[in-house]
Amino acid sequence: MDMFCYQCQETARNEGCTVRGVCGKSAEVANLQDLLVYILKGISVYAEKAKDEGLDLNKKTGPFLMEALFATITNANFDEKRFEELIQDAFQLRDEVKAEFEEVYENKHGEEFSGDLPEVATWYTDDIAEYYQKGKEVGVLNTENEDVRSLRELATYGMKGIAAYGDHARVLGKEKEDIYRFLQRSLAATTNDSLSVDELVGLVMETGEFAVNTMALLDEANTSTYGHPEPTEVNIGVGDNPGILISGHDLKDMEELLEQTQGTGVDVYTHSEMLPANSYPAFKKYDHFVGNYGNAWWKQNVEFEKFNGPILMTTNCIVPVKDTYKDRIYTTGMAGYTDVKHIADRNEGEAKDFSALIEQAKSCKPPVQIEEGTIPGGFARNTVMSVADKVIAAVEAGDIGKFVVMAGCDGRFKDRDYFTEVAKELPEDAIILTAGCAKYRYNKLDLGDIGGIPRVLDAGQCNDSYSLAYIALQLKEAMGVDDINDLPISYDIAWYEQKAVAVLLALLSLGVKGIRLGPTLPAFVSDNVLKVLVEKFAIKPTGEVKEDVAAIMAE
Repeated sequence: MDMFCYQCQETARNEGCTVRGVCGKSAEVANLQDLLVYILKGISVYAEKAKDEGLDLNKKTGPFLMEALFATITNANFDEKRFEELIQDAFQLRDEVKAEFEEVYENKHGEEFSGDLPEVATWYTDDIAEYYQKGKEVGVLNTENEDVRSLRELATYGMKGIAAYGDHARVLGKEKEDIYRFLQRSLAATTNDSLSVDELVGLVMETGEFAVNTMALLDEANTSTYGHPEPTEVNIGVGDNPGILISGHDLKDMEELLEQTQGTGVDVYTHSEMLPANSYPAFKKYDHFVGNYGNAWWKQNVEFEKFNGPILMTTNCIVPVKDTYKDRIYTTGMAGYTDVKHIADRNEGEAKDFSALIEQAKSCKPPVQIEEGTIPGGFARNTVMSVADKVIAAVEAGDIGKFVVMAGCDGRFKDRDYFTEVAKELPEDAIILTAGCAKYRYNKLDLGDIGGIPRVLDAGQCNDSYSLAYIALQLKEAMGVDDINDLPISYDIAWYEQKAVAVLLALLSLGVKGIRLGPTLPAFVSDNVLKVLVEKFAIKPTGEVKEDVAAIMAE
């Protein structure tokens, strides 16, 4: 096979992509990503050995581990050149960490280190052409035991989600050394063949705990910088001015783009996972911030054609770019695509330079209107908890029969219509709690409200799933129940990529049981690992709509 990748929900035949990714990723990029992760593990092995000698290098390794893992998330970066450069940077960092470890070891023990090291810490070439072949050799199938492989990959994909959320927090000035230290320690642990299955299960559960901590850190970064999201009716129509469309998740990029487009005659629209930016108080002061354009990420190749102006992809999710708009799409941060213009990272103390987008936008036609009206947003933890007494009273009065958490990802496949049909089928006393792009399956339905409480409460981006966990824990305390699973909350989660894996592991670490996961169970979860998840957490696949809704309301 040319490659092997099964980290996303749409992987071929729910088994693995072996020729080209369903996402559009080439075999070459897939193999470079595998090699990059391989070298990151080598960095972590040396850093952990240094820690054993009393030298803590996580400040040195952590930011790079985060950025590099982030780049390997599904639909983030398709650019071979960028991965070649990241691998070169990884080799350089590994050499630096190795040198520091060897120095402290020799000073402490009076002799050079001569212990055994895994190949992730020793393999090197300065021939970029060799990267591609080595990448084919060190992918996930390099671990032969299916259950060990499953647990290692489950932890690794959770770490990729943590890296994405942690990097967003870092950009806003919020970092925690214990998160860096966890990534470093856990990457090294995936190379340790002596770990038992039970120890690997423990690593997976710890990944969930750190996913919670990282999402909490990002929540703090976002809300301390831009204020708490407020209930907002977001315009989905268009204005008469030319526009720039910003997609992805990076709110710092959003802020700097809005600042630089002031007074230029160019409007700014959000797309997909950037939709929640419309609910932050700090962004509402910009009169040229018009609203949201389009739907979930997978429709971009149609909607971007109609937008007419430049598009800025700040993170995942980018899909194969069509020639019809290739000259006006830009990437930044860890996103990338071959032959697409890339906006460089900001220098310390300075903003990114978006002048190229702005100048191009001035010569473009206004967006073509594809829909009209508004959609509600801004129902994150602060908003919901401000009316907690009203919510609890409605539950106690029987007006609210069930909260259904339908967070996660959207995707292209027809079987995701399941989530639309569940939203329609749920009785009128059910409220949907959502975050992430899964909401695009039902956030434009007219589902009404319960005593003024909208029946779809959108907490924001996928990382804002922390709000949903926070709300559940606060309701547990306020309602005086001993177990989070005794609350009138059911979980019907849509997953697509590794940030959703981090959210799933976060829920499991909080003790949530009975999660329905769909539209398919992950291909990277072996039968034996699935058995453990079923026995311990009662995880189940999504099924028939009517049967699932009946079960949800009865739980």
